[in-house]
Amino acid sequence: MFPNNTLNICVATEEHFPRIAEIFKKVVSTGDSYVFLPNAGDEEARAYWLSPEFKSFVAIDEGRVVGMYKLRANNIGLGVHVANASFMVDSSTRGSGVGRAMGQHCLDQARRDGFKSMQFNFVVSTNTPAVKLWQSLGFDIVGTLPAAFNHMQLGYVDAYVMYRSLKT
Repeated sequence: MFPNNTLNICVATEEHFPRIAEIFKKVVSTGDSYVFLPNAGDEEARAYWLSPEFKSFVAIDEGRVVGMYKLRANNIGLGVHVANASFMVDSSTRGSGVGRAMGQHCLDQARRDGFKSMQFNFVVSTNTPAVKLWQSLGFDIVGTLPAAFNHMQLGYVDAYVMYRSLKT
């Protein structure tokens, strides 16, 4: 749990969008963890985080959005029982437990929503903090996509497919 117990995770609303967009633009501008172009803006942020096709949540600490995640089915039809999620954390709070708190919240929410497992389709291999976090939350690397991500500093690097069951 978040160290100072002030973190609140709730459904994202339009009211949260200015901070969602700010965090989104800061994260994608580095070109090291998301496939968006580094200059992606508000339109991409809104489509990615506030679509009615999935559930989005924000992590709020002392009245300020410090992270967000979205939860959706990874596929349609006969694959709808597998969840998928995406996460972003404000760089000023990285390492403080926000990502872990959102990850645990997301796993609980996915279970409540009836998902049987969760799959991340594209975790950049050089995003070591994310890989370690997901592994500590029970995810395994089940596939490697060679040179699938064009990292802005490192060039082409691998991406991982990560998976875990949601059975308790």
